[in-house]
Amino acid sequence: MAQRGHRLKAIEVLTACTALWALSFPVMKALALEQQRLLPVNGSWFFTSLGIFYRFGLAGLAMLLLYRRELKTLTRRELEQGAWLACFGVSGILFQMDALAYTAASTCAFLTQGYCVFIPLWVAVTQGRRPSLKVFLSVALVVAGVAVLAHIHWGEFRLGRGELETLLASLLFTGQILSLEHPRYAANRPGVFSTVMFLGMALGCLPLVLATMPAPAACWQAYASVPAAGMLAILVVFCTLMAYTLMNRWQRQVTATEAGLIYCVEPVITSIFALFLPGLFSWWAGIDYPNETMTVRLVFGGGLILGANLLLQSRWLDGQNKPGWVADG
Repeated sequence: MAQRGHRLKAIEVLTACTALWALSFPVMKALALEQQRLLPVNGSWFFTSLGIFYRFGLAGLAMLLLYRRELKTLTRRELEQGAWLACFGVSGILFQMDALAYTAASTCAFLTQGYCVFIPLWVAVTQGRRPSLKVFLSVALVVAGVAVLAHIHWGEFRLGRGELETLLASLLFTGQILSLEHPRYAANRPGVFSTVMFLGMALGCLPLVLATMPAPAACWQAYASVPAAGMLAILVVFCTLMAYTLMNRWQRQVTATEAGLIYCVEPVITSIFALFLPGLFSWWAGIDYPNETMTVRLVFGGGLILGANLLLQSRWLDGQNKPGWVADG
């Protein structure tokens, strides 16, 4: 009973983490509009890499202060896990950002959720067992729901550079999710390896910042307004410190397959935030970022994804697997 209580708590916490990551999308969009006003430059690589550097670097410094005593006894496996998480995380983000220059944002959003398929496939290959019928149906519902939300036109869909880079990013995010539940790291302290992860992601972006900055002064000019600094603070405190530390602490209470499906709720929550947050940010920063509107696509696509997660957590089909179909857990 206690174990089930921990699992339900983990589901609630991971859903909250997903909401915090969803918050980052309208914040980053508003921040990009504000930065173009502060520092008009061609290309987005500088703003992207600088944002990751500041976001995870400041979060890492905060963690250094919070866990300074525990870090004195940093173990080799905590350092190893934090380094893997940093490599997967920063590489995935950079490939995802570059892909946006070569494919539609909707296609990118759809393919990024590929980890909900990759994780069950990884479990099947490495553990020699097929996903349960319930997992199979849940994945199918999520894929359908994200396709509806992203407004995918299958007749026009092609696997070009942008699509392939997005799939690679999704594979890297899969590695990040799987690294959190690896038995090798079961004894690791979340606060300690999270600190390594944050600092590693910041350092991983530093070379790109140096290579793309138009001038050293641009590094502070890009945030030289109260709205820009405030949006960065939101990203650091809520979308990084809170979201990632909670994920790193609680994801181990559920399977990687469950975690991947929970995280697929992100585009639904992002669409809900986009109904009212752009207007608030426009009022605050004096930018032109209109609210989106509620559509049938949002309701239907979001309903499919929500249904997938409810199915996965229900008792329906439990113990009814055919031979060869084993529950993932």
